[in-house]
Amino acid sequence: MGGHMTDIIDRSRADMRADIYDGIVAERRSVRAFLPTALPADLIARLFTVAGRAPSNCNAQPWITHVVSGETLERIRAVLLEQAKAGALDPDVPLTSTYVDQYKSRRIGSAVALFEATGVGRNDQQAREISFLRNFELFDAPHAAFFFMPRYFGLREAADVGMYAQTLMLALTAHGLGSCAQGAISHYASAIKRELGVSDDLICLFGLSFGYPDADHPSTAAITDRAPLSETVVLHD
Repeated sequence: MGGHMTDIIDRSRADMRADIYDGIVAERRSVRAFLPTALPADLIARLFTVAGRAPSNCNAQPWITHVVSGETLERIRAVLLEQAKAGALDPDVPLTSTYVDQYKSRRIGSAVALFEATGVGRNDQQAREISFLRNFELFDAPHAAFFFMPRYFGLREAADVGMYAQTLMLALTAHGLGSCAQGAISHYASAIKRELGVSDDLICLFGLSFGYPDADHPSTAAITDRAPLSETVVLHD
C-alpha cells in the first residue's frame, strides 16, 4: 500500500513539473519591445549558470558568450544601426540559406503577424524599413548576449550553442523575463567583435536581446503559429 501511494505521489509531482515546463515553453516568444529596467547582476549570473547546463557534443560546451549592458551596449547599438543603414554586411557565417515551400510560407507568416500587430502596411516600404532596423536597436533591451564559438568548430557545435541559447531563453521565461534571438545581428560580426575586443579566432553566430518585456507595445499582439506534428516529426514503430 505504501509503495503504491508513493508511486501515485511521485507521478503527481512529475505531472505537475511537466505542466509547469509545458507552460514555460508555450509562454516563450520573441519579444520585440523591452522596458529599460536593468536586471540585477546576481540574476544575470543565475540565468547564464542555468544555461550552462545545456547538453553539448562530448560535453565540449563550445559556447563563448558576451553579455553586454550599459554604455557598452549603447555603443554597440549605435554601431549596429549605422552598419545596417549602410548595408555593410560582414558575417562570419555565409548568408547562403534559401527559404522555399513551407519554410518560405512560415517565414512570410511571421513577418505578416508582426506587421499586422504593429500597423505596418503591406506596401509601406518606409515603415517596413523602420521595423527591420528595430533589430539593430536591439528592441531597446537593457541587455544583449552575443554567442560565439571557436572558428575551428562546425555545424555540430553550432547546434550545441543553439541548445545553450534555448535553455537560456526558457530560464528567462521562467523568471518572467523576455528575449528575442536575432540572427540578423550576426550579419555585422566584424563590427561586433571589434567593439567587444573579440578575436577573429571566434565566429559570431547570433545575438539575443533580453530584459523585462514592454507588455503595452503593439508587437506583443504578434502571434506566430507552429506547424502540426505531422509536418515536422516522423514516428516509427
